[in-house]
Amino acid sequence: MAEFVMKDMVKKHGLADEFIIDSAAVSREELGNGIHYGTRDKLKQMGIPCSTHRAIQVTRHDYDTYDLLIAMDQSNINGLHRLLGNDDQHKITKLLSYAGLERDIADPWYSGNFDETYDDIQKGCTALLKKLHPEVNDD
Repeated sequence: MAEFVMKDMVKKHGLADEFIIDSAAVSREELGNGIHYGTRDKLKQMGIPCSTHRAIQVTRHDYDTYDLLIAMDQSNINGLHRLLGNDDQHKITKLLSYAGLERDIADPWYSGNFDETYDDIQKGCTALLKKLHPEVNDD
């Protein structure tokens, strides 16, 4: 969900060409699977397009390529450290930390609450975009 929320946000602010936004899993459980129907429905409800997407696993190449690797919760932070080793470049962060919150974003696959997850992701993505581009408005 966060991938598509952030892509939509930067596009609406005319910044899409300044970002490469992607997502990958730390576990192998969902590899090859598409977007969960609840996520797809929530994004559609919010007017956010979501392309065809298949789950892939994060790799060391991702760490070497991207400026940030942003997780939704501590379990995924731990998984990133397990898979990638030392985060000597301090690229691994938790999304809500950009909003000044250290709590996790609940996985709606378990909680069933896609609204709460969307709200948290929106809050984190907004704060992240403002950190990277302070001139961005709240709209």
